[in-house]
Amino acid sequence: MNPDSFDFIVIGGGSAGSVVAARVTEDPSVEVLLLEAGGRDRHPFYHLPAGFAKMTKGIGSWGWDTVPQKHMQNKVFRYTQAKVIGGGSAINAQIYTRGNAQDYDDWRQMGCEGWSYEDVLPYYRKAEDNDTYDNRYHGQGGPLGVSQPSAPLPICEAYFDAAKAMGIPRNLDINGEVQDGVCFYQLTQRNARRSSAAMAYLAPNEDRPNLTLRTGAQVRRIVVEAGRATGVEMMDGSRVTARSEVVLSSGAIGSPRLLQLSGIGPADGLAELGITPVYDQPQVGENLQDHLDLYCISELSGPYSYDRYAKPIWAAIAGLQYIFTRKGPVASSLFETGGFWYADPDARSPDIQFHLGLGTGIEHGVASMPNGGVTLNSCYLRPRSRGSVRLQSADPVKAPLIDPNYLQDPQDRAMSIQGLKLTQEIMAQGPLKKYVLAERLPGPDVKTDDDYFDFISEHSKTSHHCAGTCRMGPDAEAVVDIRLRFNGIEGLRVVDNSIMPTVISSNTNAAAIMIGEKASDLIREDHGMGVTA
Repeated sequence: MNPDSFDFIVIGGGSAGSVVAARVTEDPSVEVLLLEAGGRDRHPFYHLPAGFAKMTKGIGSWGWDTVPQKHMQNKVFRYTQAKVIGGGSAINAQIYTRGNAQDYDDWRQMGCEGWSYEDVLPYYRKAEDNDTYDNRYHGQGGPLGVSQPSAPLPICEAYFDAAKAMGIPRNLDINGEVQDGVCFYQLTQRNARRSSAAMAYLAPNEDRPNLTLRTGAQVRRIVVEAGRATGVEMMDGSRVTARSEVVLSSGAIGSPRLLQLSGIGPADGLAELGITPVYDQPQVGENLQDHLDLYCISELSGPYSYDRYAKPIWAAIAGLQYIFTRKGPVASSLFETGGFWYADPDARSPDIQFHLGLGTGIEHGVASMPNGGVTLNSCYLRPRSRGSVRLQSADPVKAPLIDPNYLQDPQDRAMSIQGLKLTQEIMAQGPLKKYVLAERLPGPDVKTDDDYFDFISEHSKTSHHCAGTCRMGPDAEAVVDIRLRFNGIEGLRVVDNSIMPTVISSNTNAAAIMIGEKASDLIREDHGMGVTA
């Protein structure tokens, strides 16, 4: 093999990039180089389900923040973006949700033929090794472990009963026929360990002679010559050639960032930064969408959550319990309970998602209760607000300007507040009174919608569901076509959640893996390699 030339270069070893590298190298005649800017996933926090609690506080992350949010009193959000092999799947809460079938049918109605729910469902099933279901909606025997929670607490059942008291049903499979209801989430775990894309797709195949993985390998720019992507330039100035394609899979923030650093984006803005424009595409970095997470925190009347395990002695006990039983707090993703319901009763499908955190202070910036508590998050699933990802400098070391533009649209603000009120109502129901001492946030002083807005401008966070910045579509303004090929540059394809025209109505990691699976078949078809689905 030539260390400076490969058939395909995949930039980004995250949820989608890991899939593409593994699937394309199923053809032994094809050489693939996978470049990951981050390191290996050797730290145990990447593999223990409860390690998620450390992730939004800096481990395996680029350490970026948003710009001040002008529609949220200039609040600045920590914006965790993975910098480790496996990407988001190595640091997330392992929640396996796919969105609503109508999300994908909406894409098809926008002209994205081949992306309807019936089109993408086979790829979800192909990826899956589900420990419970093998039916029309689920598969077994795939690379990705998908499991039921192994460490739920009694308060989870009380939460289900509280929702039932409000008319919200229990749903045993929110990835099945209907999305409505509260549930135990299915999790990307296998045998009580995280099943990241790196562990599922790369680890079993890393010894393939036609797959080269380089970590700690940050790309400075994509090289474009005569209208074709021919390779990449690394931070040290060295170059690697792609004989067939460069596949950009750096996520909804990283992909538009690297395109712009490569001179591919809004030409006037890039020139102002001293970057020579290579291809004028004003939509690169536009159309950013994300779910804004709000939270209701309740103090508990006893040790009914996992908060006490933050103390060293209890942490040691939890570690021993996990070693010998694969149960207990270490086996918990801490957000394995939740569901989907309606802020707008006339919505076409659930527009609010809940995540019940079995503790407090789990994520960066979220308050903790000294005597222990639980956190019920809500997010409005179909925001109308659109933001952007732009460069602040031509220096590839500098963070990008990330602007989700939260709550720019008044509908987003109204529905987000309504979702927060729903969490308060659920936590106030009778079945939870045995456990809940009192609601602490927002608390009784928050009464009017203006009060709620002030509260969420201080107490909110990203749901880590960013999407849309390299929008797919059939139109000339779309960044990529419906086969994910970059419009206007040959030999360049984008494969990650940045291609979503609209963000799906749920967590987005399972969708990134599906996109990687489908894109792998598109690549194989376009290069005469056959299809494995």
